[in-house]
Amino acid sequence: MGHKSILVTGGAGYIGSHVVRQLGELGEDVIVLDNLSTGFEKAVTSGQLVIGDTGDAELLDKIFAEHDIDTVMHFAAHTVVPESVSNPLKYYGNNTANSRTLLERAHDAGVKHVVFSSTAAVYGIPPDGKASERTPTRPINPYGTSKLMTEWMLRDLSLAGGPSYVSLRYFNVAGCEPGGRIGQSTPKATLLVKVACEAAVGTRAQVYVFGTDYPTPDGTGLRDYIHVEDLASAHIESLRYLRDGGKSATLNCGYGHGYSVRDVLQAVERVNGEPLKIVEEARRAGDPPELVAEVAKIQKFLSWKPQYDDLDTIVRTSLEWERKIAARDSDAYWPE
Repeated sequence: MGHKSILVTGGAGYIGSHVVRQLGELGEDVIVLDNLSTGFEKAVTSGQLVIGDTGDAELLDKIFAEHDIDTVMHFAAHTVVPESVSNPLKYYGNNTANSRTLLERAHDAGVKHVVFSSTAAVYGIPPDGKASERTPTRPINPYGTSKLMTEWMLRDLSLAGGPSYVSLRYFNVAGCEPGGRIGQSTPKATLLVKVACEAAVGTRAQVYVFGTDYPTPDGTGLRDYIHVEDLASAHIESLRYLRDGGKSATLNCGYGHGYSVRDVLQAVERVNGEPLKIVEEARRAGDPPELVAEVAKIQKFLSWKPQYDDLDTIVRTSLEWERKIAARDSDAYWPE
């Protein structure tokens, strides 16, 4: 794109590493800041890796002084919803307080743009299962609240003369880079597609289905699953949009349609060619029956055309990565 450097926080993590790879393929100059608490050095395929925290003001000042950065892409966060309930201050400390430090140092350094990794968890439980950007934000856990608070800081800082921004509210991210170079190796992952693929390759004993009596076509929860490569490309288009003078925006990032838990498990069985061991349990508190993105706004604002909107493709790329982990393939990486 022929612009200044980009700082990617959390760029050694699952989603951030996919964005870093796409930025590198475009010839962008990338600096990755990651403390490697859940990320992997091997996942950083482009740019320079700086090991450290987003809340380290001195380190941030050093990075901004040494590099001509016009954009921050901010992924660094804790993301496990149940943990956020049991340890809320950990989430407010990292996801909110550290984000405040990052925004302060970036603004003081003259950064022009921020692309922020937000979440559909800011919506809580929409009454009809559909969420547009106009849907009231009513998060039901500290994870969602911690992200929403950063959205507010971005909004208010921008109105006060700070960076323009795009906040992308992710729905259910799944899949891995189709070439098998990077993937999802998050420790103690809770996302359904990864969990089911772990069970398929034998690194997890079984898959739990929480709730089979929801008011959905097959009784299980319905979610909008988006392939990580398409999510990453939405960040690239957000970058283009901001650099072209686009106004600050908050955008849902999903496909606009859902799959049930049973749909996902059947896809894993179909792609893998073997049945899964499935255990049905009662509903979990706080799980909405349905959560699907309304996506008219992102289609209006960005030149974004998803390429991987297919459940079997999502599953196949995840399964191929899990097979590498299970085989301890030297091309993969995993938690020790």
